[in-house]
Parts: sequence; C-alpha cells; structure tokens
Amino acid sequence: MINKFYALTALFFSLIASVFAQAPDPNFHLYILIGQSNMAGRGPITDELKNESNDRVLMLTKDLKWVLAKHPLHFDKPKVAGVGPGLAFGIQMAEAYPKAKIGLIPCAVGGTPIEHWLPGAYDKATDTHPWDDAVIRITGAMKSGVIKGVIWHQGESNSSPEKAKLYLAQLTELIARVRALAGNPNLPFIVGELGRYRPVYANINTELAKLPAQVPFTAVATSEGLVHKGDTTHFIGASAEELGKRFAVQMLKVQRSQKK
Repeated sequence: MINKFYALTALFFSLIASVFAQAPDPNFHLYILIGQSNMAGRGPITDELKNESNDRVLMLTKDLKWVLAKHPLHFDKPKVAGVGPGLAFGIQMAEAYPKAKIGLIPCAVGGTPIEHWLPGAYDKATDTHPWDDAVIRITGAMKSGVIKGVIWHQGESNSSPEKAKLYLAQLTELIARVRALAGNPNLPFIVGELGRYRPVYANINTELAKLPAQVPFTAVATSEGLVHKGDTTHFIGASAEELGKRFAVQMLKVQRSQKK
C-alpha cells in the first residue's frame, strides 16, 4: 500500500514537471518579422556583418528550430536573401532587456502585396501562402516563449495611388488578425516607412503616418536618410541595420507606454 502511494506520488510530480517543462518561458521574448523583401533583407552580407550576433538573440529556422540569429534571417528567396532590419532590431532589444532572451520569427516574403497576407491567399512567385505559413511559424514559436511585438515593412507592391488608398484599412485589419493570433489585443505593432528614394513610395508613407492615431499601440519607424543599393528598391545593409535600430526605439517607446 505504501509502495503504491509513493508510486502515485511520483507519477503526480512527474506530470506536474512535464506540464511546467512545456510551458512557454516568460523570459523568452518573441518578435514577429513580417512584410516583403526589405523586411526579409536584400542588403549585401559584408565581412563586417557576416558574423554579427548576440548570444541572447535567436531566430526560428525554416524547420522551426531555434538557432543563434545571423544574417540572413529569412529564407523566402535563398538566392537573394541578405541583410534586413531584424538582427539589429533583436540585438537592440536584447540590450534593453538584459535578463531576457530574444527570439526572432522571420515571416516576410519578398514581392508580396498586402493582399497576399490574407488567410488562404497564395503567392505564386514563391509558391507560398504567406499568412497561413506565418501562422504555423508563430504558433510553433509561442510554445517556447511570449510574443512581445511585431515589426512590419511592406508596401512597395501597394504603392500606386489606387492601391495606397486602400492600404490603411488593409493594414488595420491585418494588425487585428496578428493580435488575435498572439492572444494580445494590445500587442505593439511597429511599421517601417518605405525608402524615400522613390517618389511613389510616399503614397504608402503618407498612409503609415496616420496609423498611430487610428490604432493604439502602434508606431512608425522613419526611413529618413536611408539609401538603396542601386535598384531604388532595397536598402543597403547599413541602412537596413539602421532601420532595425529605429524599429527597436519605437518598440521600446510603445512597450514603456503600456507600463505607465
């Protein structure tokens, strides 16, 4: 009888330990990286940037494994993947939260208009379902840690005057969808301006500027002074890194405003 009691007690504590072992780590701060090619990263990976890393900044691989974050973070188009804003953003967040690990969830897909970020939407160029694939990655990551925010850079594909008029409503709906997925209606969501080197991109930047007044706990990271790599579309590596730092500044502002 006593042996049976000890056996049941051991089983009970084993089950409890199993439950806690599977619980997400509250000190593992997760950030969703979403959008199109400038979020995915197209800046050349120079020798200086090749080994950039921080021991507390991890990234989720294509097969849902956590590894040390290094350029390139994304795998949407392996032949052109390069430096984006994500790693610099993650390193800045790690410096701001010295007791936390930072987990980056790369979800961007180059060339995708915002319409391809709807449930069920298909992107033929990459043979992906951007939103549906992101859901799989985000829900998988949430088993390990806690979603703390989103950084978004997209809009080049929606920058015509006709499409830009629809953009703010589309983005607002997407933000609500991401927040519902993360289980946090106040999840910080930071958007990055498009490069100021192509006049048509101002159509999207004008709409982005309206976002903080319409959607709580959002902010805009400026692209002022950032330069392209010669194609008038993609940031050079240094500009992508600077944008990542600006994303972090805005993320921290929103997070701190929530603690007041």
